[in-house]
This record gives sequence, C-alpha cells and structure tokens, in this order.
Amino acid sequence: MGLVKVFFWGMMVSFLGSLPLGTLNVAAMQISVQESIQNAIYFSIGSLLTEMIYVRISLVGINWIRKQKKLFRWMEWITLGIVVALAAGSFLAAAQPHHAKNVMLDNNINRFALGVMLSAISPMQIPFWFGWSTILFTKNILQPKNSYYNLYIVGIGLGTLMGNCVFIFGGKYLVQKL
Repeated sequence: MGLVKVFFWGMMVSFLGSLPLGTLNVAAMQISVQESIQNAIYFSIGSLLTEMIYVRISLVGINWIRKQKKLFRWMEWITLGIVVALAAGSFLAAAQPHHAKNVMLDNNINRFALGVMLSAISPMQIPFWFGWSTILFTKNILQPKNSYYNLYIVGIGLGTLMGNCVFIFGGKYLVQKL
C-alpha cells in the first residue's frame, strides 16, 4: 500500500505542479500549435526525463545540492533569460501576420533534446521537489528506499506528462476553435 501511495502522491503533486504557466508547458503548447502534437510530446518526454533525473539525484544527494548556491544562481539567470526570450518571441510572433515561430523554438534541434536542454537549465523544479519530498518524508509517505524512490519518480513523470498534455491538447484545441 505504501508504494502505491507514494506513486499517486508523486503523480498528483507533479500534475498539479505542471498546471501553472511556465517555460516548459508553454513551449510544449507552442510546439503543438506551430509544429505537431507528436513533436510536443517528444519535447515533454525530454523535459520530464530531466525532471525525473533531477528528483532522483536530489533524493540521494539532497544536502550536497543545497550547498551549490553559485550553480543555482547561474541557473536562475539562465532560466530568466529563457523566460524573457520566450515571452518576447511570443509577442513578436503574435505581431507578425505570417505567424512566425518563437525565437526559442525556431531551430532544428530535435524536440526531445530541446526538452531535455530547457528542463536541465530550469532550476525551479529542484526547490519544488525538495519541498514536496521533505513533506512526504515527514509524513512517512516517502521512505528512503530505492523501491519508494523509483515509484515516486515514475509517478512524477506520469503526472508531468499529464499536466503537459493539458497544454498540448488544450492549446491546440483552443487555437483551432479561435
């Protein structure tokens, strides 16, 4: 029962955490609208794979990661730059009558690899998962065992994919209706 519980907690928290507008889910939505749903799914799988790796590493080395303040600062600035570029690119693309692609997405990079890269330089998921993992440890839902970690991470991956699918399919639907 404990393993099922930790799986569903990981999935639920990840799904709900994926719903607020953010760099990755907005990029997935833009890819689905401007390219294809398949490319958006590839992008999402790449980004959630990176998230799952971050969570796994954070569960094992939580204290070491917290001490890397300089790395966090650089990653925060890089993330800010990406968010600003995505926002500016979206406004520029919307102002163009020929529906140009966003600057961050106007490239030939494989969408899976792009998802991995954008997720890798977005450190916001690390404090989010530190907080939730700490709560789940405190409530004895998450145990320091590989079986718990693995199911928790699979739940996180599935929850993130489901949250991104809301943007991928919802964004495509809204654009087609408008």
